[in-house]
This record gives sequence, structure tokens and C-alpha cells, in this order.
Amino acid sequence: MQSIVGIDIGGSHITMAQVDPEKREIITSTYVREHVDSFGDKEHIFSAWISAIEKATHDLVKKDLLIGIAMPGPFDYEKGISLIQQGKFIDIYQVNIKEELAKRLSISADQIHFLNDAGAFLEGEVFGGCVQDYNRIFGVTLGTGLGSAFYNGNTASDEDLWDSPFKDSICEDYLATRWFVNYYNALTGEEISGTKDLLDKPQEIQTRIFDEYADSFAEFIVKYVKNYEPEVLVIGGNIAKVYPYFKKRLNQHLTEHKINLPIKISAIFEDAAILGAAGYALKKAQSI
Repeated sequence: MQSIVGIDIGGSHITMAQVDPEKREIITSTYVREHVDSFGDKEHIFSAWISAIEKATHDLVKKDLLIGIAMPGPFDYEKGISLIQQGKFIDIYQVNIKEELAKRLSISADQIHFLNDAGAFLEGEVFGGCVQDYNRIFGVTLGTGLGSAFYNGNTASDEDLWDSPFKDSICEDYLATRWFVNYYNALTGEEISGTKDLLDKPQEIQTRIFDEYADSFAEFIVKYVKNYEPEVLVIGGNIAKVYPYFKKRLNQHLTEHKINLPIKISAIFEDAAILGAAGYALKKAQSI
């Protein structure tokens, strides 16, 4: 059986696991999650990554290994070169990560495949999640930021809608966690850290905020998602966990706009990017 490891690289952690390509699921006993100082120098970042990868792959035959890596952009995903010029990962700007990892792991660069983290979420839902039976799929991750991806029946592409024009600002300002934090503060003068805290607040405040969010999310679907003509919309991220609180009003809006779009909530959440990276690597290897 092909040995595959899916890796999700975030701003502060690297998370990975071996994936069973036939069952299309994570082998939970191989799960590794480690902190990485992404503001550190190149050697520190690579040492942390390699240490984690070796823990997840120690029992695998290297020549049979496939590695899929979900990575935030900007990034040259085909060549494996980081194009991040500010903030996190600045010390690996223009470094060929694919070649560095291959050399340090003693494998071929052809065994490593990169994809965007938003695309990886959707690839994961297609490969082993809640939309395996669909061809045209739009995916959004609603959390600290706004991720958007479209699956065309073959591959998932990052649609990068987070900074697209929306109301008097951009989409992310109205659909990410900070909107809940800011709006709650504007209404009450008090602080919350996110939607989980909101569930402990009075019903009247909850309803008002979730209704307002549903209005914005519906407007986003009408303005942007509808144009892709998807068969289904899949939602991930922490805000997806409170979907029942804005579901009814959202669906009312969609009905008013004659949009018949089934909505699925991720069942694998954080694991979607790992599964997606692994599934993407398998797909790429099979196409060579």
C-alpha cells in the first residue's frame, strides 16, 4: 500500500498524520502536532519541520513515501518556493522548500507536493469528507480569517475572496471571527473572544448578532458563490460549529433569491487539510 503523509503548515504549528488511501482516513496513532516559531530563522523552521515529519514517517519505507503539504500563500505551489515577504516565514522567502525538505529527508523532490491551505480543506472534504459524491463544490472556512475554494471536478483552487469588496469594506471583515468580537463590543461595550463565548450571552443579543451574520453570509453567497454554479456549499472553520444558530435565516435569504444550494458542514474540521494534502499528493503521483 502507498505510504502517504498529509501535512498542514500553519503560522504557529505543523500538524500531520499518515493517511490510509483506501479507507480515505487519517491513521490517528500517527498524528503529530508541534509548535513552530515561524518568525524564527530558516534553520530553526526547517529543524522543527523535519523533527515532526520524522516522527510521523519513522516506520515508513522512504522510497514508497508520498508527502502532501498544505501551505499558506503567497507560494509557488508547483516549484515549492515560499513567496511570503512579511511577517511569518519571512526568513524562508524565496527558499525552495521542496528541495530543502527532500534533501533533509533523503527522498526525491518528486515525492513532495504542495497546495494552498484553502484548497487543501476542500480537497480533504472531497477525498474523505462530506462531499465525496459531488463534482462542483464551493468551500468556505469561517474562522480567524475567511478561506474560499472551488472544486471543479478535478482539483480545488484557492479563490482568494477574503479581500474582495463587500459592503463598505472587504468580505473577511464581515465573515470572520473578528466581526463577532467587534459587533458584540459595539452593542454591549463588553469583550468576547469568539462565537463560543457568544453562546453564553442573553438570547436577545445572540439572535441579533447571528441574524446580522446570516444576512452578511447570504449576501456573500449571492454576490460571489452563486457565480460558480456549485452543486453544494461546504463550510468549515470554528464558525461552522455555530451554523445551527444562523441556518434558518440564511436559508430564508437563499430561498428569496431562488438559490437552491445544499449546505454541508465539515465533519472532519482540522483534519480536512491533512486529508486534502494527502489526497492531492496521491492524485498528483497517479497523474505522472
